[in-house]
Amino acid sequence: MSPTKTPPPSRLRAAVAPSLLREMNQQLLLDLLFGTGPVTRPQLAREAGLSQPTVFAALSDLEKGGLVRPAGRPEVSSGRPAVLYEANPSAGSVVGVDIGRNWLHLVLADLSGRELARLDVRNTTHTSRTLVDLVRKSVDQVTARADLGTGDVTHTVVGSPGVLDAQRGQVKYARNLPGWQRPGLAEALADKLGGSLTIDNDANLAALGEYTFGSARQAQQFAYLHIGTGVGLGLVIDGKLYRGFSGSAGEVGYLPILGEPTVAEPEWPQRGMLEMALAADAVVRYATDAGMTGDIRAEDVFVAAANGDPAAAAAVLTEAKVLARLVTGICAFFDPELVVVGGGVGQNFAQLEPAMREEMTRFAPMRPRMRAGDLGADAVVRGAIATGIHAAREIVFTRHLARTSSGEDETTDAEAERPATADRSGGSSRA
Repeated sequence: MSPTKTPPPSRLRAAVAPSLLREMNQQLLLDLLFGTGPVTRPQLAREAGLSQPTVFAALSDLEKGGLVRPAGRPEVSSGRPAVLYEANPSAGSVVGVDIGRNWLHLVLADLSGRELARLDVRNTTHTSRTLVDLVRKSVDQVTARADLGTGDVTHTVVGSPGVLDAQRGQVKYARNLPGWQRPGLAEALADKLGGSLTIDNDANLAALGEYTFGSARQAQQFAYLHIGTGVGLGLVIDGKLYRGFSGSAGEVGYLPILGEPTVAEPEWPQRGMLEMALAADAVVRYATDAGMTGDIRAEDVFVAAANGDPAAAAAVLTEAKVLARLVTGICAFFDPELVVVGGGVGQNFAQLEPAMREEMTRFAPMRPRMRAGDLGADAVVRGAIATGIHAAREIVFTRHLARTSSGEDETTDAEAERPATADRSGGSSRA
């Protein structure tokens, strides 16, 4: 290996150009203000490791750009207190959309994650075109509730079953949403919504929601198991979401762990053997086989089981045994410090856990820590907000730089100071 060579002086000067240092310092200070809340300029200088003149200049630029604002003065016993500064959460907004087979859940939030409005809409669509139109109409409605327009949204995050194939604009493995797997869907959705858009897997977003706002806030290695009309798994490793080579990590509904498919079960290759045995319709099927009658839903089965119905109790027991096998497999492969269970079926974890733990003793010595998610039906949409906040903060800062770059003043090297590093890790960062 050849020895490292020192770059020529011209390259060294370019690497520490005042304009670049100014941008890095402004980004660092903005990140700190979002994370710490209102602080004085001297406090911010100490936290950032920068000189006070550098902080004063950077805050002035950020305030002119509308990204930072004064936040009053702290109470002190004597003397004139310094002005507090805070990041301006109204500099942008984020919409999170959770698309389920039966419902759409939407939340509008500012850049601090504070909820501005929410909306729940019944999903009665039967084609991808009508579903795209419903998403657009719903985004318009939720923004209107906060006196905003769709054009005021900085970033939108849509969570749905399946995995986005970015090259084809196609959401794969989303059988529960009719037509949702057609090529070009992502572009159609982006055209309807306008602006900046992310489409992500619902279980992945739910994992980020529980990591950012819910039951997994202290966990660095955990698995989020989403059980509803479908089955999905979100894996967080060292505080970051793990997606796998093609983004399909966590599509556990396709695990072939329950025997061989037969001619009588033609849907298995498309939907997945495990999902057919674990999702909400499986709970209903177990209850019907055990003797429950009428037009029942999965939630009805759990209610009936809690009230002592023997057929419903038998269905819950069967569901728990299947779930126990899946969790055992997850622990054998992944060894998480925590397994969080959520989704429409998973939120009944208190009824499932006793039989699960008993069943798991039959297969392996692992005894994982398990708990229900704290966010319930909000897990996906809160994960969408956590993801969207990170993207939106980047967008508003980039717009700020674009507005100021052409007319920026010259800054001396001494004013620019050295930059301190900031953590800009991505969607799994805590909002």
